[in-house]
Amino acid sequence: MRIFLLEPFFGESHKSWAKGLQRNSRHQVHILSLPDRHWKWRMHGGAVSLADQMQKLEPPDLILATDMLDLATFCGISRLDPSIPRIVYFHENQLTYPWSPTDPDPALKRDNHYSWINFTSALAADHVLFNSNFHRQEFLNALGGFLDQFPDHHNKHEISTIRQRSSVLHLGIDLPGFSEKERGVKPIFLWNHRW
Repeated sequence: MRIFLLEPFFGESHKSWAKGLQRNSRHQVHILSLPDRHWKWRMHGGAVSLADQMQKLEPPDLILATDMLDLATFCGISRLDPSIPRIVYFHENQLTYPWSPTDPDPALKRDNHYSWINFTSALAADHVLFNSNFHRQEFLNALGGFLDQFPDHHNKHEISTIRQRSSVLHLGIDLPGFSEKERGVKPIFLWNHRW
């Protein structure tokens, strides 16, 4: 199977995950990416840039996008064949992720854009993957309150649609690298995101 992995924020943990999936998959995983800077701009503009990259390639059998991509916009402007399955993988989500105290967007009431992108991306996907069940439940449970803040047409029935399409795919960990360095010592792993 030929998979396009779309990552508009290709750095650190996102890059490690994508490269690890590419390296360990039995499928042909082709990564389309952008540099890991200007995360807000990547969530808005990444769909256009990655759609442009994809237009130059033969169509894939599957699209695997991360939560940093506006998947609904990507599908619209890329004129993606609707028969090509679309999966979105949530490393994080902007609905429940804590905002930095130095970020002016929440005080200026501009913080809903990124949560909305996550919501519509989940709706545009055929399947939604989360890195933990805690993260999955936290996102789904927060959607109702998020949608309630809008004046009308809350579309809360779509939460059950997303719930039915969602499951958990834990992050892979490269354990042999630890065992070679620390022979006889059991490694301790602490993952501070989404207990």
